[in-house]
Amino acid sequence: MHEFIIDLIARSGYFGIFLLMVLENVIPPVPSEVIMGIGGILVDRGDMHFWPLLIIGTTGTVVGNYFWYWLGDKYGYERLEPLVDKWGRWLTVEWRDIEKGQDFFARRGHWVVFALRFSPFLRTIISLPAGLVHMPIWKFLSFTFAGSLIWNAALIGGGAWISRQLEESQDVLGWVIIGLIVLTVIGYIWRVMTWVPRAERENG
Repeated sequence: MHEFIIDLIARSGYFGIFLLMVLENVIPPVPSEVIMGIGGILVDRGDMHFWPLLIIGTTGTVVGNYFWYWLGDKYGYERLEPLVDKWGRWLTVEWRDIEKGQDFFARRGHWVVFALRFSPFLRTIISLPAGLVHMPIWKFLSFTFAGSLIWNAALIGGGAWISRQLEESQDVLGWVIIGLIVLTVIGYIWRVMTWVPRAERENG
């Protein structure tokens, strides 16, 4: 099973990595840690090269984040709030969370777009407040690309290192990959099933 997953990503090539990284930032639960980690394994095996993987994967990250920036920039507060109220459950966020993110963004400045690229929970959602406050697009793209470049390089390096350490134990490596995927999916399902809007929690 694990070899099937690795081979599937290997056969999809750099374009497949690009698409997966776009989806990772748009549709949960697609974890970049698994995608770029497997990319690192493929680099260690010689099936991919570090720099093309890093640049293409990071470009996919930027495109996925731009989707949320574009939503905030184009639709604004009045038109976006009903969408979050309707579909927020699947992202396990509500409008008050977006407002808090916007306040945090306003207080900390544009650098949070760069800094939060290293946060597994906030790195994508911060793109929406950035769009809502109409952060200059060139600055948003630059900060997102720079932060994502560092993060993805670390993930690729980590994947390659793990592959070397477990070179003689490929079954263990496979179970690590499958375990990460299963935990990600279970974690997302659990968040969706147990998520309750703040108003209901406060009234309850």
